[in-house]
Amino acid sequence: MKNNKYTIVLFLALILGLTGQSCTGLLDEPLENKIIVENTDYTQYQNMDLLLYGAYNELYSLQWESFPIISVRGDDVNAGGDQVPLTETDNFQYNRSFWMYNSIWLNLYSDLLFWHGAMEEIEKYREAGASEVDSRQYIAEIKVLRAYELMHLTRLWGSVLIPNSSEPSHLFNVELSDFDEVMQHISEQMDEAIPDLPSIHPNQRTKVKGGVTRYTALAVKALANLELNNYQEVVKATDEIISSGLYQLEPDYYQLFKLQGKLNDENLLELQYSDFGQASGTNTRYLWDFFGPANWTPAVSGAGGGWGFWEPSLKYVKFMIDRNEQERLSTTVLFTPSGIAEVQADPNFASLPNWVTNSSADGDVFNDHPRYNFLSGKHYLPSTQLTPGRFGYGENKNFTCIRYAEILLIHAEALVSGATGGVISADDAVNLVRNRAGLGNLNGVNLEAVLDEKFAEFGMEWGIRYYDLVRHEQTDALNYGGRVYDPQADKYLPYPLEQQDILPQIKEAANNN
Repeated sequence: MKNNKYTIVLFLALILGLTGQSCTGLLDEPLENKIIVENTDYTQYQNMDLLLYGAYNELYSLQWESFPIISVRGDDVNAGGDQVPLTETDNFQYNRSFWMYNSIWLNLYSDLLFWHGAMEEIEKYREAGASEVDSRQYIAEIKVLRAYELMHLTRLWGSVLIPNSSEPSHLFNVELSDFDEVMQHISEQMDEAIPDLPSIHPNQRTKVKGGVTRYTALAVKALANLELNNYQEVVKATDEIISSGLYQLEPDYYQLFKLQGKLNDENLLELQYSDFGQASGTNTRYLWDFFGPANWTPAVSGAGGGWGFWEPSLKYVKFMIDRNEQERLSTTVLFTPSGIAEVQADPNFASLPNWVTNSSADGDVFNDHPRYNFLSGKHYLPSTQLTPGRFGYGENKNFTCIRYAEILLIHAEALVSGATGGVISADDAVNLVRNRAGLGNLNGVNLEAVLDEKFAEFGMEWGIRYYDLVRHEQTDALNYGGRVYDPQADKYLPYPLEQQDILPQIKEAANNN
């Protein structure tokens, strides 16, 4: 059944004519396949479900190059490998011709246009007599997916175009909205979506297991208002999530990022993949190879490695060792012998705990390679957890986007930044996260304590550290390892050169900067 559904979703995507093309091609031929869509029989109400499945498939099809650009600039991570422009991005030296910039722009805008098309089609089913409740919920779910990716767009580029139609040509006539305007738009969109979404955990959903719920929308709203410094709105949203009682921290932090983390009670949003428990045949997977070891000795012979293009920073490793962070450090960082030696080269770290080793808890051994000294453990699936017969690195692993730990810590962040009330205190929220990591309680937490806790908890995850430092104007922390960050010039990426040649608003904004 799942295989058939996946095939139908792909077919639907082709019918809508909104995927599989660059924005350039879409702008050249904005009406392609429109006649086929207009011949759709909207009284076949069951087909409305296919639009919802297609919307989630679009989210799960996030191209591998998107995450590195979103996440590479924090002091928790270094770009590994030989992609010089990616390393330069990590060092705040931006090349507007770098193919990854244009690719993520196309990736995210293609998703946004697809989702507008899906919402427009669902509205036609509703007008033809489809269930009012279902159609409103489906549109609300897609609004949340749209808002999540729009948030990444504005975090990367600041002023961006907010699509309001599936017709790509309409982007020529949309004015740029600045960062605050986009975040306010996201918050308002979530206010529209929340009443139509189920008040359950994503793993309790049936039609789309792990799909969006009321609490996913509240999380996105909280994140948008955090960026706007609307701290009371953050607490209002996080209060509802915490009070629901539906979410809890996974007791085993290490397993949270392995198979046990799939549809975990801690997750509010995740990209879902599966090999369907079969040794061969159809599978859906993220391209985890980007993060994987180029030289390792897996416990399961034949398990595939990767490219080694993503490396935890030495700064992060030392920060965690200073805190005696065994569980979170050994989960987040995979050490090589050279990495251990690099740490020990600092006299202050000459003697390391015996748990700092180049073997994982599951017996995989990480050997030296010229591209990196460390690897990301959160993007690692032990070879022993691969389905027998499958050998692709990380195959069958989900990709978590928003966790309950983040809800607790942004709740605390809002409280120490001036918000009042809250169903739990900032101390209690921080200590829940600390206790899971085997650390003792703190009393009277301040902003520095909260940001340190977020640094420890979210290393390697979605650029959270970078955006925290920028939001609180603590970017001196980004001046490490020879890097020099300019708060005026380096906050956002330059618009991709290819897009400047297509969209006049982008070219004008680029010329004015």
